[in-house]
Amino acid sequence: MKKKISIILPYKEIYSDSYAGAASIWLKDYNLLSTLKKETIIYGNLDNKLKPITKNFKNIKINKTPFSKTKAYINFFYKDYLKYKYEIIEIHNRPEYLNFLINKNVHAKLIFFFHNNPQEIRGSKTVNQRLNILNKTDKVFFVSNWTKKKFFEGLPFKTKSNCEILYPSIKKNKKFYKYKKKQIVFTGKLNSSKGYDLFGPAVIKILEEFPNWKAIVAGNEPREKFSFKHKNLKILPWLPHNKILDLYKKSSISVVPSKWEEPFGRTSMESAAYGCATITSNRGGLIETFDNDLLLKDLKSSEIYRIIKLLVKNPKKLRLIQKKNFNKPLHIIENLVKTLDSIKINLLKKNINVFNSKGPKILHISNFNEKNNQRLFNISIATKLTNGLIRNNCDVINFSYRNYLSKKVFSNLDNDILDISKNYRPDLILLGHNNILKRNTLEIFKNNKQKVALWYEDHVANYGPNWNSNLKLIEKNNDLIDNYFITTHPSVIKTSIFKKKINYLPIPVDENIENLKIYENKYRYKDLFFALSHGVNFGGLRKKSNDEREVFLRNILDKGKGINFHILGINNDEPKWNYDFYNEMMICKMSLNLSRGKPLKYASSNRIASYVGNGILTFINEKVKFQEIFTENEMVFYKNENDLIEKINDLKNDMNRINKISKNGRDKYFRIFNNQIVSDSILSKVFQRTPYYKYAWEK
Repeated sequence: MKKKISIILPYKEIYSDSYAGAASIWLKDYNLLSTLKKETIIYGNLDNKLKPITKNFKNIKINKTPFSKTKAYINFFYKDYLKYKYEIIEIHNRPEYLNFLINKNVHAKLIFFFHNNPQEIRGSKTVNQRLNILNKTDKVFFVSNWTKKKFFEGLPFKTKSNCEILYPSIKKNKKFYKYKKKQIVFTGKLNSSKGYDLFGPAVIKILEEFPNWKAIVAGNEPREKFSFKHKNLKILPWLPHNKILDLYKKSSISVVPSKWEEPFGRTSMESAAYGCATITSNRGGLIETFDNDLLLKDLKSSEIYRIIKLLVKNPKKLRLIQKKNFNKPLHIIENLVKTLDSIKINLLKKNINVFNSKGPKILHISNFNEKNNQRLFNISIATKLTNGLIRNNCDVINFSYRNYLSKKVFSNLDNDILDISKNYRPDLILLGHNNILKRNTLEIFKNNKQKVALWYEDHVANYGPNWNSNLKLIEKNNDLIDNYFITTHPSVIKTSIFKKKINYLPIPVDENIENLKIYENKYRYKDLFFALSHGVNFGGLRKKSNDEREVFLRNILDKGKGINFHILGINNDEPKWNYDFYNEMMICKMSLNLSRGKPLKYASSNRIASYVGNGILTFINEKVKFQEIFTENEMVFYKNENDLIEKINDLKNDMNRINKISKNGRDKYFRIFNNQIVSDSILSKVFQRTPYYKYAWEK
């Protein structure tokens, strides 16, 4: 089988079980389960005496060279790339390799993994270097949120659509090892950065006080020397990874007191997942490795001693923490593999579908948020529909008309669209929240027997803001538009458009966007969340804005004494977006779905997908009629302000009930309104084919 994917490890990374570092272990775990391993080759530098971890490894052996070995290393790979034409190149932790390939204008998709602080690695230290990486790399991954934040420090935005966190992960053990020894373990570099200088005195004091306990240290550090000795302290050299895991399995307590900012902290993740009571500092990404009950308040030897002693003297507490860590690992390797394989497969498909489309070809003309630097990626119906269409085997070209118009002094939109159509020959021209094309352009499409459809998410029924101008917009040239998809039920709309053309469009969810399960967050302290904005594209609060929702919100704030509200967008509290929006929502137990205008059947703002899809209990006015689709165990329906306040008070302290409704709502929403189903409804109506699904909104 031809290798389509190549992976480049750092020159000094040892891809061997005996000396594997974090990047090698990460890659080993992924490679063992990946469905793409037969299509993948891993490049690295390995001594001939060492055996690579996996068979799909190619050794780049650099002998004496008058130049840099690093340059010789990446040059060797580049020559192989020219020979084998890899479609995806994945680079780990060496931005200089990535920059070299970018400068060579390789035609492969580029994936990069940051395993360390980007500001401390050659090739990504400056803002301009990091911006160049963002703009010219297909996917940038970070091993922790901390690492990602370091990357975006000093940049004009906090995230980008091609950036994601992929945590180092572990295979969940099936059975807790109940014969754990009275044993404390420290593994890794034996230096002060890792806190070994703090661990030594603390553990010796413990061993003196509790002679039936032992301690094992496994690691080395030639640059620093510490002489900690005790008859019950055993110091081992660097061990193979499988022996380290066995050590965690049999030990009771693990200590990871790092002083430096750990990019992630594999030691803490693994020792906790293997049932150790794991004590850590809060440096860097360590706090993201597992749900930690044993954080060091002070980085002192005395604090390490205090916590260990507390555990030793309380066997029940010790066992309780061990089992909790074992039962609830945060980062499971199967999830990581599925995500990364999905990303790579989709990158490969983007190349393949141009020549071999399995389904209709679609030109999607909408707003894809380039102008906003993807600030609205999580509420973009356009992006979700495109993703859903692709999952339905369509080939899709996105055309962002707003970004196009903003960059063109003299717009020639229709001619350019016709030129794209001539080159691409789409089966469907899908107008997303616009009716911008001229009549003559639509007539050309109809003469070419191409379908034209339009979806629209703003009010087009009486009593909504700007409803009349919105309705006139979509009614224009309606004889040339085959189908309409709107986010209000067609039964409440009065229009000159032929009724059979109009279909309901649910606000879709996407598994890669609505990927939170807020009901699993134990640390929610706010009762009710709502986020108001004066226009998503504007992005902030307008000084002069007339929004009737503010009246409703201020009324429930006055009436809801004792309710801990978290309402953004009023009282000069600016609205939040994308991950900031998610972070604000994550601290809340429940949310309010409140749209502008009179409540109408099935009409909702696109925030409902962010609420229900991310697993937060959602209140919605019963006049929206969602009770025809969802039950009271999946959403909560209210009649008016007083009824809403009463139901909030009834629920706010019942976390079991809140979580049950939240989970049921999320499960149901994904089951009936995911973007693959919603996109299928568009395809089935436009192309008059049998639907692949039953649509819950068409009972």
